[in-house]
Amino acid sequence: MSVRDDQIIRELSHYLHEHPADRMALQPLYDAARDHSQRRDCTHDQRCHLVVTGGIVLDERNRILCLRHGGGYALAEAEPEDADDSLSEAALRLLTEEAGIRDVWTQPGAEGPFLIDVTRPGQHRYGPRLRVGMRYLFRAHSGAVFPSMIETGAAAWVPLTEIGIPSVRHRVEHHLIGTR
Repeated sequence: MSVRDDQIIRELSHYLHEHPADRMALQPLYDAARDHSQRRDCTHDQRCHLVVTGGIVLDERNRILCLRHGGGYALAEAEPEDADDSLSEAALRLLTEEAGIRDVWTQPGAEGPFLIDVTRPGQHRYGPRLRVGMRYLFRAHSGAVFPSMIETGAAAWVPLTEIGIPSVRHRVEHHLIGTR
């Protein structure tokens, strides 16, 4: 079983219900995904949105797990694979493969996408398509990452204040203080 368009629609619908302020920005994306699901095919010359997934993992000190990328650290993201049953499962698979993280859990009430971010074509590495990042919130103890990943610098627990993606930083801050 793989992540299908109807699963993406459910995730978008859940997110829009939880974050109504984002409705206007994400409604065209929701409409395009619904169109794909109904037609069972892309009729837009393969230039439609590309959904990627990633996990935001907080440790007990509210630091975020980041992976080495270029000259710094970045949040991990990848396209779902055929073996993935859900977008959140794809995010966990990626974290397991890239950081060796284990014993990760989802906070009650945070099962759906935590943040959906969109990047226009030309501002990402995925070509001429709109990139839609569905990020899921997970918790783990700092010792859940293989020590060698931290020691070699392949992964790091980064303080929230050093996260360079404002939408991620603000959403996590609001989550931690209990507001949306």
